[in-house]
Amino acid sequence: METIKIPEDINLHRRRFFGTAALSIAAAQLILSGSADAQPSKAKPVELPKIKPGTNTSFGPLKQIDAGVLNVGYAEAGPADGPAVILLHGWPYDIHSYVDVAPQLAAQGCRVIVPYLRGFGTTRFREAVTVRSGEQAAIGADVLALINALGIKRAVFAGHNWGGRAASVAAVLWPDRCAGLVTVNSYLIQDLSRAM
Repeated sequence: METIKIPEDINLHRRRFFGTAALSIAAAQLILSGSADAQPSKAKPVELPKIKPGTNTSFGPLKQIDAGVLNVGYAEAGPADGPAVILLHGWPYDIHSYVDVAPQLAAQGCRVIVPYLRGFGTTRFREAVTVRSGEQAAIGADVLALINALGIKRAVFAGHNWGGRAASVAAVLWPDRCAGLVTVNSYLIQDLSRAM
């Protein structure tokens, strides 16, 4: 599969809107509740910092890790021992959907992982013979393979479009690994055979 290059003149406002919306919700969930199992708090809600779109334009150096059938390229921010948040981009966007949100979550003490989905950026298939697939089960399995490779036991999964679908599939198939789920989608998991 060929890597898709996104022109810089793509609608940056829309791209940042999805990232900001998804991660503002994830940050609120993570910070205010502490975990998906927590009871509602009677404490005063935490004021989340305002995000000024365009403040950040890139991530630091990208990392690479073998995870399942992929060698995944990803950005990372925040402390290694913080609560993990996996931010999953949609199509045709990329990790820069979260360039303004990742630093905000990292500043709150979260370990933020922003991977390129299969077919994007520096993420590559490890073997030439691996079947290329964009099926919802495949991209959901990629999330599990990534958190396993990174040694993450539980994480908040957040995403939009394909990333939202990947987050949802991972949460449904491996609920014990999901501390919370945030999606910005009009559709999530589909049974395509019944949809016909």
